[in-house]
Amino acid sequence: MPSQPVRPPAAAGLLYPADPAALTMQIHGLLARAERQPGLPPPKAIIVPHAGYLYSGAVAASAYAMLESLRSTVRRVILIGPSHHHAFAGIAIPCCAAFETPLDRTELDSETIFSIANDTAVVFDDAAHAREHSLEVQLPFLQTTLDHFKLLPLAIGTVTPEAVAALLDKLWGGPETLIVISSDLSHHHDYPQACEKDSDTMDRLLGGTDEVLQDQACAATAINALQRVAQARGLMPRVLDLRNSGDTAGERNHVVGYAAICFTPALRYTH
Repeated sequence: MPSQPVRPPAAAGLLYPADPAALTMQIHGLLARAERQPGLPPPKAIIVPHAGYLYSGAVAASAYAMLESLRSTVRRVILIGPSHHHAFAGIAIPCCAAFETPLDRTELDSETIFSIANDTAVVFDDAAHAREHSLEVQLPFLQTTLDHFKLLPLAIGTVTPEAVAALLDKLWGGPETLIVISSDLSHHHDYPQACEKDSDTMDRLLGGTDEVLQDQACAATAINALQRVAQARGLMPRVLDLRNSGDTAGERNHVVGYAAICFTPALRYTH
């Protein structure tokens, strides 16, 4: 694949600070205030929200705080999120060499990209990534909590959970590979409706028998794919935080739901 330009940040100054010092301060503050989960094994995969840090940053931080023990272990991050601005079929990879944020530049995993380039579900589509915030807002957290890693950003278009699960299974790797699914939950319900809907979403995810519905999470396809592969590999989900914008920084007439979830081995969750 020929060398391509670096993908510049599109959401800096909108969803998170564009100033590196301010961004660093905000992320460290969110991580410092995050509630730790003593006794839990390090996660293989996490699900985190992707709104502005003011709204969902504290929820996301509860999952990113779990990466502290993986700082020097993780060398590859599979980052998956929905495409909000560009319609396409398949799973899109950008044709660039790196993603940049105000904090740093992270190199893409060209070796892995080459290995999946012929997968029938994979397409190369810069337009799917150019304005996509769901992946970008996770990168400053990853750049802060991990040392040196390469990135595989995957934007999800029209594709089946089975196709995403098959690709995830190929990419699963060992302790050096972390999987991050970027997803918000329900959108634009009033506060009581959102709480009820998001609670049902968690029941579906934790029960492991019912799929998350498309109107329950914007990355439902990726979440369902992860759940399939995780179950097959003996991993269990645990909800670390569940709130919405009405709990964090917004009004309660039209809220967006957020959850932080980790997948760890030998874990059983009771609720």
